[in-house]
Amino acid sequence: MLAKLSTHPSLRRCAVTGTAGLALLGTGLPAADDPPPGLTRFYDQKVRWSACAGAEIPKDLQCGKVTVPLDYSRPDKGTLDLAVARYRATGRSRGSVLLNFGGPGGQGVAQLAMGGKDFMGLTDGYDVVAFDPRGVGRSSPVSCGNASEDALDATDGNAEVTDPQAVLGKLRDAAAECAEHSGPVLPHIGTVNAARDLDVMRDALGDDKLNYLGFSYGSRLGAVYAAQFPGKVGRMVLDGVDTLTEPLAEQGVASAQGQQTALENFLTWCTDDIACPFGRNAREAREHVVQVVESLDEEPVPTDFGEEFSGQDFAGALAQGLYSRELWPSLQRAIAQLLEHGDTRGLEAFLSGGFLLPPLRAPHAGLTDPEDVPLDNLPAALMAVNCADDPDRPVAAQVGRDLGRLRARYERASPVFGRYRLTQVLMCYGRPRGTDFIRDEVKDVDTPRMLLVGTRGDPATPYRWTVETAKRLGSSAVVLDNRGEGHTGYGSSTCVHRKVDAFLLYGTLPPDGSSCGSDHDAE
Repeated sequence: MLAKLSTHPSLRRCAVTGTAGLALLGTGLPAADDPPPGLTRFYDQKVRWSACAGAEIPKDLQCGKVTVPLDYSRPDKGTLDLAVARYRATGRSRGSVLLNFGGPGGQGVAQLAMGGKDFMGLTDGYDVVAFDPRGVGRSSPVSCGNASEDALDATDGNAEVTDPQAVLGKLRDAAAECAEHSGPVLPHIGTVNAARDLDVMRDALGDDKLNYLGFSYGSRLGAVYAAQFPGKVGRMVLDGVDTLTEPLAEQGVASAQGQQTALENFLTWCTDDIACPFGRNAREAREHVVQVVESLDEEPVPTDFGEEFSGQDFAGALAQGLYSRELWPSLQRAIAQLLEHGDTRGLEAFLSGGFLLPPLRAPHAGLTDPEDVPLDNLPAALMAVNCADDPDRPVAAQVGRDLGRLRARYERASPVFGRYRLTQVLMCYGRPRGTDFIRDEVKDVDTPRMLLVGTRGDPATPYRWTVETAKRLGSSAVVLDNRGEGHTGYGSSTCVHRKVDAFLLYGTLPPDGSSCGSDHDAE
C-alpha cells in the first residue's frame, strides 16, 4: 500500500491479518430508497472534482471526496470523508459506473490510477469512478499495530494447546490493539455501512440509479446494496462472486485450498523456465516452498527497515502474487531476490499490496495522505470488514477445544497457507458479534437483472460460490461461466470483458448459464 515504510508497523504484522475481519458492528437495518430526514444533508452534496496530485498520475484522472456519517444510526455524531476518483466519459454520458476492486481493503483510487486503461471502454458511456471505502487508504485508514504477533503465537504449529486461556488472552490482546490503533471508524466498518456509503456516493454523483462493477469482495458489497436499495439498482455486474452464507472458518479453508491450487499452477509454470528459483521439477518445487516457509518462521531474515521477514510474511506475499497470472513473472523475480540474495524488498511490495500502486496524493482536506496510511491497512481493513460481516463468535471453551483440530484441518488444506489463513480467522475471536443482515436478508432481491461472473479456476472465490449466490439472489441473477483461471474474469478474459462492457453500456445480457472459453485455450 502507499505508506512510508519506515514509520509504520512491521511487514510481519501486516502479513497475518488478512482474510478474517477484525471489527465490529456492521450496524443498520435495510434502508429505504428515500433517505431519512437526518441523512438529507449527505444526499444534498455534490462532488467537487480537481486534478489528482502526484507523480506519474494520469493527467485526465480527477479526484474528489464524499462525506458520509460515521454512524448511520446517529448521523449527527460525526462524519467521514471518502476519497473518490474518476475518468470522465468521452462519449455521450449516461452517468457514472462505480468500481470496487475487492479486498476488502483495496484502495480503489490508486488502483484506478494504476489500471484505468482496462476500463477505458466504459468511458464510451460513463464517468468511471472508484473510491477508497471507509477504513481504507485515504478514507480514515485502520491499523492493528503489533496485534498479529500475539495471534501468530496462538497458532504456533510447534506448540501444544495446553493452556487455552493463554491462547484466548493473546487473541483478546490482539483485538484491543487493533481498536487502539484504528480510532473511531473501527466500530462502524462493515459492508452494511459501506453499501449505505455507496448510495450517498450515487446521489452525490448525480445518478438516479447505481451502475456498478464489483470484483471479489466487491460482489458482496454489490449484493448487500441490492438488498438495501433495490429501487436504486441500475446495471450491476459482480465478478469473482463471494459467498453470502459460509462461516469465516469455512471460507478460510476454501481460501487455503484455492491458494494451494494456484501455487501449484504457478510452480508448474515457473519450473518450465530455466530462471525459476525453485528449479525445474514441479514436485520438488512444492516441497521447497514448504521448506522456505518453515525455515523463515524459525529464523526470519532482516529487512531494510529493521523488521523481520518471516515464513508467514512469505506466505502472505505469495497469496497476493498468485491472484493473477499477469503478476507471476514479478512474483518469480521477487522470490529469486529473496532466495539468491536475501533481498526481501520485492516480496515486501506484494505483502503490502503496493506492488504497482502509484504515489497518488489527496488534494482535498479531510483525506489521509499516503505517508499516513499504515503499512498494514489492507489486511487490517480486510479483517475488520470480514468480522463485522460475520455473526458467528465461538465461546472460549469451543476455541480452546477446537484449535488443535482446526490447525490440522487448515494444514491439510495447504501446508503453505494453512496457518496464515487460520490466524486470520481466529483474530475475530473476542470482537463484538457481526451483523446478521447479510446472511439473513440478502436474498431474493427485487431488482433489475444483474450479471454474475464466475471463473472455474479462481483461487480466491470458488466457482460454486457464484452458483450458490446466484440461487440465493433469485431470478434477478444471470450467471456467466468463465472457463479460465485466475481471480475474476474481466481483466483476464477477452470474452468476459466484452460481455460485461456490452451489458453495462447497452444493457445486453448474455443468456443465463452461457460461458466464455479460456483465452489460453485459444492461443
